[in-house]
Amino acid sequence: MPIYQFADVIPVIHPSAFVHPSAEIIGDVIIEENVYIGPLAVLRGDFGRLIVKKGANVQDNCVMHGFPGKETILEQNVHVGHGAIIHGCCIGENTLVGMNAVVMDLTRIGKESIIGANSFVKARSDYPPRSMILGSPAERKREVSDDELKWKERGTQMYHRLAERCIKELKLVEPLSEVEANRPKLSWELTHVPKAT
Repeated sequence: MPIYQFADVIPVIHPSAFVHPSAEIIGDVIIEENVYIGPLAVLRGDFGRLIVKKGANVQDNCVMHGFPGKETILEQNVHVGHGAIIHGCCIGENTLVGMNAVVMDLTRIGKESIIGANSFVKARSDYPPRSMILGSPAERKREVSDDELKWKERGTQMYHRLAERCIKELKLVEPLSEVEANRPKLSWELTHVPKAT
């Protein structure tokens, strides 16, 4: 996987974290335990430090980039959906950033919030905990419900398990030329997944 030193700073990746081989990790990046970094994600710590705390995930095609002289932080169990951009901000613990959302410089998102897909959060925004943040430009619409928070937490737990499984089970192979008899199916130990309201 492409891991780059920038100036005198080398990225730090905990051994229990999974970073996909196509992701790029550059400079002052700290990735803690049981983090999942997806395919083609770019974490570019060449302006300021990026910290991805324990149990967070940064999914496919996401960009995380710093603001000069500031830390960009994903707190514990933050869940960043496909294609999102995290730029020079702090995302509070157990928050969901929806697919293709953009969160701009010097913004603070309170813990247990949900940022809707395709939302644009303006620079220097500040949201309290459990905010449902939607729109472009984004606004706080209401408080996140208990059921929505459980739904979010279930998705994050799946990414904890995915990080563990990818370390053990993801392998680079040549494709088969045809579907084999008795093709195996992926197995996930899923019980009830709460619906978002």
